[in-house]
This record gives sequence, structure tokens and C-alpha cells, in this order.
Amino acid sequence: MSSQAAHHLSFLRQQHQQPSFTTPKPTKFASPAPASFVRHLSSYATLDEMYALAAHRLVRPLTRGHFGLHLGPRLRYHYSTSVVQPVSDKVTTGFIGLGQMGYRMAGNLFRSRPAPFVIFDADDRATTRFVTEHGAAQPDRDLRIARTPAEVAEQADVIITMLPASAHVRDVYLGDPAGLLTASRPGTLFIDSSTIDPSVARELAAAVAFRSAALVDAPVSGGVMGAQAGTLTFMAGAPNTAAVDQVRPILDAMGRHVVYCGPNGNGQVAKICNNMLLGICMIGTAEAMNLGQKLGMDPVLLANILNTSTGRCWASEVSNPCPGVVPNAPASRDYEGGFGVSLMAKDMGLAMTAANQSRVVTNLGALAHQIYNLVANTPGLQKKDFGVVYKWLQGKSS
Repeated sequence: MSSQAAHHLSFLRQQHQQPSFTTPKPTKFASPAPASFVRHLSSYATLDEMYALAAHRLVRPLTRGHFGLHLGPRLRYHYSTSVVQPVSDKVTTGFIGLGQMGYRMAGNLFRSRPAPFVIFDADDRATTRFVTEHGAAQPDRDLRIARTPAEVAEQADVIITMLPASAHVRDVYLGDPAGLLTASRPGTLFIDSSTIDPSVARELAAAVAFRSAALVDAPVSGGVMGAQAGTLTFMAGAPNTAAVDQVRPILDAMGRHVVYCGPNGNGQVAKICNNMLLGICMIGTAEAMNLGQKLGMDPVLLANILNTSTGRCWASEVSNPCPGVVPNAPASRDYEGGFGVSLMAKDMGLAMTAANQSRVVTNLGALAHQIYNLVANTPGLQKKDFGVVYKWLQGKSS
């Protein structure tokens, strides 16, 4: 542990151990956190050290309502202004990550909010397509393309990120010189809807708090079809319910349900548990459909029976992996346009890492993880929807 971090951590723990513990006032620090601190975070051996430093250096109350900054199991800091106010539809909104999910989520958000809208994606084709599709439909709107995440932070008051994996999210937030936190302003609200390691979500929350800003981790469930229809479920991890209420207008524009899961990182915990179960159910559905078809059963009839019986699940009813059973499911369009099998393998890996760290037995999860890794490395299947496990099983069964 560095001497600086040790000092901050010791100070906070001494305060916490006092019989009448009260939160110490944050150190006065007139300017936003220096970019060097973002790089400095990576030098700390544990999140505990980093949280302590971020807490001790937090410069001023958040300017957009009442937040409690949760700093691990020991400390909870509260900063408040008088009244919680939901995000206005007039503040500039930024969206980073226009993949299968993000593109559709951003489209729904853009249509629902009249304010300036700033987008960024590492693939210029995605931003060009977005402007062509949505800008043409609303030519009077202020729709901007940023060249870097930092340019988004310079312009936007609320920023949503939807990225493939933990490494991408860390780079977008903490990257130097073009990361979000190198240019963010005090009071900025961040919403990360990526599916990432819960520990990374907590790390980012601490880094964002140092900048006098706030982060809600809000991964989603509902798939590409839910993103398109605006019916997603958001699993929100945040300091308290007030923080979630403040960003609820943003989430409501992209989804139907918002569930507060507890402190930062808990949204990711809920998501990886959900996706572990989803991955297992998809394999089970694929095996059942493949078995029934091999035994001469009409797949549409079999699916109808499953969906009115105890085997019913999302994988059997909404996104059945057998082609032709659900007309608008990825399986019926050669497994294109859905949730990538490589992403499912990644999410299963997150769940297995968490299970190993927690010493929790997940035998089915571990086997499903192995299967998705095999499918994701099969030529011709790597970029397909994860329901392509059905096609993979057919090949193994012939």
C-alpha cells in the first residue's frame, strides 16, 4: 500500500471507530480532480485503498440532488442538496457504444428527449448510420458526433455507456488522454449499462465520485428485441434510491422496469446471475428442441407444448433457438442480430469468476461456460446469436 493511500485509509478508519462516528468533511479542493489521479488509481492494490482516497479527496457535494456515496462495507458518505430533481429533458445527453443493444437504446432515448444529443462509437460506421437514420427523421434536432469519449464529457450533462466488456468500460472512463474522466465536469451523471465485473463497477464509481460526479451501474435484460421495443429491465446499483430516481427519466425512455439493487456494483451482480441462468436455460431449450426433432416431433408443436407447460422460459418462448419456431427470433434469420455467443461466453465467465471468488458451487454454470466457449470458437458461429448453440448441438448429434 502506498504511504498516501495508507494515510487516507488510516484516517477514515480512525474516524469510523469513534463511538459517535460522523462523516468527516471532504478536503477542500477548488478544481476538479486532476487527470493524473485517474492514472493514479491503478497503482492502488485494493479497492479499499482506492475508495478511501476517493472519499477523502471528494471535493464538493454533488450538484444534482441527494446522493449517498457507498464506500465498501465500512463507510457511507452522504452529500445532499435540498430536493431530489429528476434529470431535465433539456440537458445535453451523451451516448457511448452503438452496438446491437446500444444503437437501439440510443435511438429510443434520442426520440424521447428534445435536448442536444452527443454520440460516440469506436466504429465510425455506427455513428454515421445513426445520424443518417435518426438525424434525417428529425432534421431540426441538435445531433452531434464526438471524436473521443472526452469530447462527449465536455458537452454532456448525462452520459450513458453501453460497451462489450470490463476492459472497454475502464478504457472509456479512465483512459488517458481521451477518457471520460479526463474531461468530465462536477455534477455529471453517468449511467453504465454494460455488463461488467462488479468490482470494476465499484472501482469506476469511486473514480467518478472523485470528480464530484455520480455513477449508476444499470445493466439491462431483455435482449435486442427489448432494446428495440423499449421494454428493457434495468438493474440499478447506486448509492441510494434517490440516485436512481434522478436518472429514472433516462432509463424510462429505454425500458419498462427499473429495479434498485443496492450499492454500486449490485446491478452487475444481478445481471451476471440473470445471464448465467439465461445461458443455462438456452442450452437446455436447445437440447430439448434438438431431442424432440430427432425423435420425429414437429418443432413448432413441441415449442407450443413447452410454452404451456412447466418447461416454459424466455429461451423457449421469446427467442427459441430452433429456426422457424418464433418468426422474429434471431434463429429464424440465421442467428443474426441477437445477443452474440461470444458475449454470452464473456458473461458466463464473469459469473464463474464471481462464483470462484465467493466459493459458490455452480456446476451447471461452469459446464454452460465451457459450451459457450466452444461454440464461440467454432468457425462460422463466432458472430452469431447465442441461440446458435442449437445448431452446434445438431452438428454434435449427427
